[in-house]
Amino acid sequence: MTRRFLCKIIALLMSLTLLTGCGSDAEGTRSLKTDEQDKIQIGMCFDSFVIERWQRDRDVFVSTAKELGAEVNIQNANGDVEQQKKQIEYFIKKGMDVIVIISIDADALVDSVKKATDAGIKVIAYDRPISKAGADLYISFDNEKVGELMGEALVKAGLNGGRVIMICGSPKDQNVPMVVTGFKDVIGKSSNIVLDEYYCDGWKAELAADYVYSHLPQIELTDAIMCGNDDLASKVVFALSEKRLAGKKLVVGQDADLEACQRIVEGTQLMTVFKPIEKLAQKAAEAAVHLAKGEEIDDPGLSEYNDGSNVIPYLKIEPVSVTKDNIDEVIINSGFHLKEDVYLNVPSKMPSN
Repeated sequence: MTRRFLCKIIALLMSLTLLTGCGSDAEGTRSLKTDEQDKIQIGMCFDSFVIERWQRDRDVFVSTAKELGAEVNIQNANGDVEQQKKQIEYFIKKGMDVIVIISIDADALVDSVKKATDAGIKVIAYDRPISKAGADLYISFDNEKVGELMGEALVKAGLNGGRVIMICGSPKDQNVPMVVTGFKDVIGKSSNIVLDEYYCDGWKAELAADYVYSHLPQIELTDAIMCGNDDLASKVVFALSEKRLAGKKLVVGQDADLEACQRIVEGTQLMTVFKPIEKLAQKAAEAAVHLAKGEEIDDPGLSEYNDGSNVIPYLKIEPVSVTKDNIDEVIINSGFHLKEDVYLNVPSKMPSN
């Protein structure tokens, strides 16, 4: 009887221990779920990842947001505005705290943005503004300055009274008119003339090459070609090389893509505009967290932008002109691209350590 009594006592104690353990596990699970639910939820909708820089924007934004305790859901619309609308709708249904949009068509997303704001979701127009939508923040580079830097590079290279062709980006990207304005302002003051102005729908680089092939007489007459970005410039320079004109026409672009930097040291592209993407993505992630918490954005670069119907906060990041004279300092020393990659095709020009 004593042995049976002791066995019952031991069994009871073991049961109590197991129950305590289960209770602890359950409590831990509930705590974990609560922590996950408390995290700030950010939806980020990209135009596409065809342009090299967008992958870098994504990685820096996600990394910064995670450090700040937020989770990011990435969607890629692959250049399809209807798909982008569906993705924004998906984010609204998911109850995101903030939606960050790299718009495909600035005019087509007004209703989508309003649905989000009506649902109490903060909206950030990332890099490209969204017309008449009243986003909570537009964050980008100083796009007029981008155009000015392109024009100034041509003038510094000796272009005066010269002829210029402009192969611009998408007509649906509201940054494009700002770049064009800045560029034309500088070109006009230097007695240069614009022979033609062409826009590449959807930022399709093959359209830039097609323009060169179909306008050869004008291309041969021109002294310089302004390209809306380095992706367009890549196709323009390729087309020029086929006609043995590469290096004979001054070509400028923006984004500091690796291939553009390689062309600069090779001598087939005059300059590019470096836009510190890491800084843009970091500040955007920080701003998203502030907005989610209902906090004010306090930044010296904060100004205002009129989206056509509303005056909204505009956070500007300053761009930098890059030529062969400062490419090592701006691009390589900052770690944006590796020296061996930039000078891959011209090792003889690689500066010594």
